[in-house]
Amino acid sequence: MHVDVQQDSIWTDGAVVNTTALAEQARVDVCVVGAGIAGLSVAYQLARVGRRVLVLDDGPIGGGNTSRTTAHLSNVLDDRFFEVERVRGTEAMRLAAQSHAAAIDTIEETCQREGIDCGFRRVDGYLFAPSAKEADTIHQEYEAAQRAGLKVERLERLPLKHFETGPCLRFPQQGQFEPMRYLSGLAQAVAKLGSTVMTRARARAIKGGVPATVTTKDGKCIEANAVVVATNTPVNDRVVMHTKQAPYLTYAVASPIPSSSVPLALYWDTLDPYHYVRLHTDPKSGTEYVIVGGEDHKTGQAHDQDVRWQRLTEWMRARFPQVGPVAYRWSGQVMETLDGLAFIGHNPTDEDNVYIATGDSAMGMTHGTIAGLLLRDLILGRSNPWKEVYAPARKPLQTLGEFLGENLNAAVQYGAWLTPGEVSSAEEVPAGQGAILRQGLHKLAVYRDKQQPLCVRSATCPHLGGIVAWNDGEKTWDCPLHGSRFDRCGKMINGPSNADLEEKTLT
Repeated sequence: MHVDVQQDSIWTDGAVVNTTALAEQARVDVCVVGAGIAGLSVAYQLARVGRRVLVLDDGPIGGGNTSRTTAHLSNVLDDRFFEVERVRGTEAMRLAAQSHAAAIDTIEETCQREGIDCGFRRVDGYLFAPSAKEADTIHQEYEAAQRAGLKVERLERLPLKHFETGPCLRFPQQGQFEPMRYLSGLAQAVAKLGSTVMTRARARAIKGGVPATVTTKDGKCIEANAVVVATNTPVNDRVVMHTKQAPYLTYAVASPIPSSSVPLALYWDTLDPYHYVRLHTDPKSGTEYVIVGGEDHKTGQAHDQDVRWQRLTEWMRARFPQVGPVAYRWSGQVMETLDGLAFIGHNPTDEDNVYIATGDSAMGMTHGTIAGLLLRDLILGRSNPWKEVYAPARKPLQTLGEFLGENLNAAVQYGAWLTPGEVSSAEEVPAGQGAILRQGLHKLAVYRDKQQPLCVRSATCPHLGGIVAWNDGEKTWDCPLHGSRFDRCGKMINGPSNADLEEKTLT
């Protein structure tokens, strides 16, 4: 049976909420920039306590990396409990585990309170070692998870009959949901509570103070008592926060699978790069899918997207031979911090009433929900036990080596200024492809669509001057320094750049 592969995530229905035109000027209690899981969670929590919130996003609701997730809901830290304990200590590890468990509870309670039908399910999570040499990781994680206060059970193998596994850990009371349907419900709840979600409104300038102001690309101004920047990576910070986290692309494929042929659960292995697996039942067709992710790499620093999707497909077929053809394939960007925990709180380079939520570290759905709970309390002046755990100003000294290594990697990318172009003329760029062309001292990002017209933009990222790279898998221009991404014709789709690639002409 032939199935056309959708070059998009499996959550393609999207979140649709009616919005009205933004007035020339508005005054609200809190302005939130970004309508993904973090931004809408913050807006919802504040609206529930009577604050008037305005959410701005230059794309559709959830159109950024929330729509690119595989939507695991877990309090099992992606970077391992024993590593977080090594870097931050036992108490911080315990609070991190507690906060992620609270996030899952919050999502469940919100679905019940607001009547959000998004396929939320409680499931077990399994961390498994695919080889004997990985068994020590399982032992270390078991001991650390117990110190973190989690319920965890050590088993000899996964509850799967299709392939052999090494020892594993079972974590009960994890969860899964459909992220775009959840966001749609959150946005509708925010509107019912008297606040507003605006799409197609890009925040150009963000300034703290009394009042704080957010100015849009078309010159409209919003005044607020506080501003929250929840844009996956902060578009209001030029340098500091981007030296403390690194952008990675992660890949996913989804294939139909016979119903109930795999136990409903979350699965993660201990390889590097690791694999992660979940199931999803389409609410319209009833088709069950297995979703497999992994094959991560630094954004803008690999050019083998098709190969990575193929490796995921081969890994999936070897372990789940009953799967059908790949129906969906996509990638998403993950911001990895040095200690595996997000940055949620006051932005260190801004006035006290400007806050950020970034550094999802492959746990974006729970980190985003934690942002809603923590930033609500910070804005209201309440105490919160997680404040120091996620403080953006923190500097874990134990990660100094990793800090220097990641920033050296970013600095090395400036060498692209000195290299030749990938093509010597625009005529060499095939239809549907992009390539870098050198024109004198400058480099150009040239894309040719299938009707032959060219899009010619500067290849220089407006953030800090990196040379973008063509991503043939997603048809985007990706900056290898700090992860700014642009569509095929140069429109910004992911920060930290807050501007499009500059339009250029060929000479």
